Amino acid sequence: MDEREEPVEYRQKPYEAPAGATEILLVRHGASAPARPDTPFPLVDGQGDPELAPEGVEQAERVGERLATERLDAIYVTTLRRTVQTAAPLARRLGLKPRVEAGLREVHLGDWEGGLFRKMVAENDPVAQRMFAEQRWDVIPGAERDEAFAERIEEGLGRLAAAHPGGRVAVFTHGGVIAQALATATGSRPFAFLAPDNGSISRLVRAGGLSAIRGYNDVAHLAGSASAPLT
Repeated sequence: MDEREEPVEYRQKPYEAPAGATEILLVRHGASAPARPDTPFPLVDGQGDPELAPEGVEQAERVGERLATERLDAIYVTTLRRTVQTAAPLARRLGLKPRVEAGLREVHLGDWEGGLFRKMVAENDPVAQRMFAEQRWDVIPGAERDEAFAERIEEGLGRLAAAHPGGRVAVFTHGGVIAQALATATGSRPFAFLAPDNGSISRLVRAGGLSAIRGYNDVAHLAGSASAPLT
């Protein structure tokens, strides 16, 4: 080899999404109002619809600050007001009107809607124990069938990807939805990603019907808030 020739090098490169892929930022809504046995949550299409708690309002502002410099083609919310309220600060900063994607609303909890789900889990009800052991929502009486829920989430994400090829969107949605989306993407057990933090951001890349996870439960923007984790 000529002494003057530069050696061939193959350097590591940062990740680049495939051409035409859609980056979906899955934002869990801020903390919602506590459930009280004497005051059930109002229902929207049979699903509990609590408003944000004060700490949830703060989390929404932090999310807005965090994502204000992102290039976003659209903001999506669900039919439930906690997602609308969480998206509001970002929508205001960017001048974007949120669009509704009803298919990404939370799993329907059947007889445990209106806040009863929290009580049953807190009291370690036998049905709640079975739900976590079997990793199925539909052990709850009247709850949405797991297969139907998974199909609904996949169809919703597919619609967003088809509407924004090569783009980036923020979707303000729910813990069960995020868990289902990431479980489908990885082929993991159904509840592997359950309970992302309120106000957290997870990143999903969709390309040609395939999904890749680029981030999960990012809460760096919540540091110092009243409900921020210690680590």
